[in-house]
Amino acid sequence: MRSVSDGPYVDLRSDTVTKPTPAMRRAMADAEVGDDWFGDDPTVNRLQERLAELTGREAALYLPTGTMCNQVAMHVFARSGHLVVSEESAHTCGVEASSSAVLSGIAFRRVRAASRGLLTAAQVAAALEPDPYDVTRVDLVTIENTHQVGGGAAMPVADVRAIHAVCADRGVPLYLDGARLFNACTVTGAKVSEYAAEVDALMVCLSKGLGAPIGSLLAGDAEFIREARRLRVVFGGAWRQAGIMAAAGLIALEEGPRRLADDHANARRLAEGVADILPGSLDPADVQTNILFADVTSTGRPVSAWVSAMAACGVLVSTVAGQVRMVTHRDIGPWEIDTALDAWRRVAEELTTR
Repeated sequence: MRSVSDGPYVDLRSDTVTKPTPAMRRAMADAEVGDDWFGDDPTVNRLQERLAELTGREAALYLPTGTMCNQVAMHVFARSGHLVVSEESAHTCGVEASSSAVLSGIAFRRVRAASRGLLTAAQVAAALEPDPYDVTRVDLVTIENTHQVGGGAAMPVADVRAIHAVCADRGVPLYLDGARLFNACTVTGAKVSEYAAEVDALMVCLSKGLGAPIGSLLAGDAEFIREARRLRVVFGGAWRQAGIMAAAGLIALEEGPRRLADDHANARRLAEGVADILPGSLDPADVQTNILFADVTSTGRPVSAWVSAMAACGVLVSTVAGQVRMVTHRDIGPWEIDTALDAWRRVAEELTTR
């Protein structure tokens, strides 16, 4: 078995682990900067204008994290003590539930999707039925695309449009957590602007599949972004010469989407290999984008044992919802997939024969 001193790991824990490209590093070193608190960092401004252009929205705002984007957006749309509708495994009402409670006094109406975390218009309509006792209020509906816990499942534009129609009929805004929206676009063939046209506001992450070292962007109408900028300061997210990071974000927006299909192909190849090694652990046909889950419970060994054994073989994976999660990204190529599958063979032999 391998030790850390033997060399670098193949890191499949997340698509957030990528290193900046040489072009990103050069752009960061040469970035023209100002003080973004005052709105005069020219590189940040170009990044925000570029996403507004791509989404077809009036304005955009650069923030440090996707979670801050979500929290700012929910604070804009939802009053304290009111409800936000989310799919029960969504990031907004899972990892971020405590943040929402502390920052905004928000509670969630959790809805279980029938398939892979993707809500339907009918489910949203049911969740927006008025409270007969006139006590609870729903202020916002959120959707996640791609849906991470759903294995990176992509929601088509038509389904988003149908949900938006239900929300508009009830006078409730729709927010899109589009951390991996460009992955969804790669699968569906839709433009980011087509999704953006069907929601009241959205977020995209630069530091996941697009490969930037840090940052996410909110997009919406001018008044929404004006209030979001104020809340960024309130939530402690104001920054100064952020153009150093925004420079890498511009490259991520330009170059990142073009190569996401490679990540998806690598994920499918990895899934096919794992399915051969451990039959029944996953269905490769479910792998649409760059995320895959393997269910190892049938082996009788805890998922933590698989994670540790894989690490000892030089491959880092994570756990989500009791399964082994693997995420392909820019730093994963054919050699890394071969290495990961070799580790799966060795670990499967070790853990299923004891």
